[in-house]
Amino acid sequence: MILAGEIGATSTRLAAFETEGNRLQLVVEQIYASQSRSGLPEILTEFIRSEGIPVDSACFGVAGPVRDGRCKISNLEWTLDAKELAAQLRLTSVGLLNDLEAYAYGIDALGDSEFVTLNQGSEEAEGNRAVVSARTGLGVAGMYWDGRRHRPFACEGGHTDFAPRNDLEVELLRYLKRRDGGRISYERIVSGPGIKNIYDFLRDSKTVEEPDWLKKEIDEAHDPPAAISRAALEHRAPICEQALSIFVGAYGAQTGNCALTFMSSGGIFIGGSIAAKILPMMKEQIFMEAFFDKGRMAHLLKAMPVKIVMNDDAGILGAARFTLIQKAFDKAGRSAG
Repeated sequence: MILAGEIGATSTRLAAFETEGNRLQLVVEQIYASQSRSGLPEILTEFIRSEGIPVDSACFGVAGPVRDGRCKISNLEWTLDAKELAAQLRLTSVGLLNDLEAYAYGIDALGDSEFVTLNQGSEEAEGNRAVVSARTGLGVAGMYWDGRRHRPFACEGGHTDFAPRNDLEVELLRYLKRRDGGRISYERIVSGPGIKNIYDFLRDSKTVEEPDWLKKEIDEAHDPPAAISRAALEHRAPICEQALSIFVGAYGAQTGNCALTFMSSGGIFIGGSIAAKILPMMKEQIFMEAFFDKGRMAHLLKAMPVKIVMNDDAGILGAARFTLIQKAFDKAGRSAG
């Protein structure tokens, strides 16, 4: 039985899979609120005790950089250690991947119906790929094409400097620097919290009026960015529509930056729950216009397929697939030896 997990600042999702060849069959899954727990070991103990799952192998995708088998979760006071987790689970080793690297492993497990195409790209598209995913944070991963298959690798591209493209975005950058101090990364704009940051800027700068009913609705909302997005999609408040428009434009611009950085001629995938939830806005011209707006390099981007991932299971499927791939490599290595 494979134990796979997605470990984030907001939630921790664990799932157990049975395998049949290279196919994965979900047996059970649970979601836990990360902020209310002391760490992953506590959650693992509860999951295994309550579900009675025998664990043969395990891999976890974690929202943060992984170095030497250790990771400090971004936006959460947890530090994970692969050796300690392996000891707890009584395994020889445990996979610990950046969450977007795990997500990249999961892309090939999805069917054509689980993508929405924003740009068809070239019919002969082949080469490197990339994944860009806005959720609580902004994650990025590359997928190097070795001539036979894609090999995912992690990076921290969501923390690159935000680059304003027009006067309004310049004012947004200045607002956030005055309010919060320090440098402003793309994650501060292109993420769930980023939607609220943009909204706050428009409200405080008096760029667009905030009606009293909307202020009350957002103040009382469990998830303010989701409330802002719903109001925008329902065309109930111009301030929300403009906030989401700025968000989508910045998302498209940074996705285009990543496409150039990784030379993603094989395609670029937009992951995370936000893109799927605001699909009508993502399908408008704002996103792709910002994506293509790269001067002399626009022709390269127009040849790249761009797809939104509609199945948010890609990350946990990728963590499980990683264990299968590692087993295959180990078996091949023993055979060669």
